[in-house]
Amino acid sequence: MIYGVIMAGGRGERFWPLSRTSRPKQFLKLTSDRTMLDETIERVRPIIDLDNFRIVTGESMGDLVLKSASYLSEKNVLTEPFGRNTALAIGLAAIHLRREDPDATMVVLSADHLIRPVEKLLRILEDGCKIAIEKDVLITIGIVPTRPETGYGYIKLGDEYECKFDSEVFQVSEFTEKPKLVVAQEYYYSRKHLWNAGMFIWSAKSILDALSKHLPPLHASLINYESKIGTNGEAEARKELYEKTDPISIDYAVLEKAENVLTIKADIVWDDVGSWNSLERYKDRDAENNVIIGDAILHDTFETTIVNDAEGIVACIGLSDLVVVRSGDITLVAHKTKVGKVKDLLVKLAKDEKRKKYL
Repeated sequence: MIYGVIMAGGRGERFWPLSRTSRPKQFLKLTSDRTMLDETIERVRPIIDLDNFRIVTGESMGDLVLKSASYLSEKNVLTEPFGRNTALAIGLAAIHLRREDPDATMVVLSADHLIRPVEKLLRILEDGCKIAIEKDVLITIGIVPTRPETGYGYIKLGDEYECKFDSEVFQVSEFTEKPKLVVAQEYYYSRKHLWNAGMFIWSAKSILDALSKHLPPLHASLINYESKIGTNGEAEARKELYEKTDPISIDYAVLEKAENVLTIKADIVWDDVGSWNSLERYKDRDAENNVIIGDAILHDTFETTIVNDAEGIVACIGLSDLVVVRSGDITLVAHKTKVGKVKDLLVKLAKDEKRKKYL
């Protein structure tokens, strides 16, 4: 059976102040009138039964998941005591699913991506699931680049993989993390590289076998934890599992080492919606190239993103290349070239006892 495993544990700090500890990015309506989590679930419901979703999120966000997607139940939610990156999050989901269904096939998605058209993604996922059911392979979805992007990882295409489906499937030659601009330009123009979108397809057995081979300590801890699933000691065992495990991504832990990795070439619109500047790529702009979300009035203002999530109006005069965000009792004003520094600002807030409430 096919299961949707959705990673929904991030804080989305780059979207502060709209994204805060009490309402992280995946619970915001950034790309449509639905939360990003709800949009992710609805996107793949045509091929995954509702009961077969597993949302992996932080303990503090479990109730937010159920509120954001009220059609889910507690069965659909796997909570983490604290973040330990994607290897453990995926391992946790895999060990639960294998225990429930030894033949489980996992479609691993992130809760904060924009993807269009949905129909093309569904065809790719369906083909990937058919391959993963038949073969012991680990499949990653690779996006055809639309620009030389330095903020994404890349997948270098190897030999074409023979399959009986319509999707273009390749062996993976190598992975590269966030290259410098000159290298990203080379990758873009060579057409031999895809963006690593962090979307995966594999059986629960295959990924657990891969963890056993490439990260034995984590696999051993998962097997030990498995014996506690469904017992009164499960919560304590999960906490111990997380305390004993070092943070590492599934890419570093497994995919860059395994020999049975494939990628499906996806020529679709994809964006990880990683910062305020990314809104320009999919939101409508006015005649002066401003992106306006919420109530705002502008005069002599150009190339500026304005977001108003509070009562009242935001008025801008003579601005250019800025990001202005008003949310609740916080207003952020930043130059577009510096808006990525918002994490540094949050570090300062965290050190100020009087201002921690603004995180």
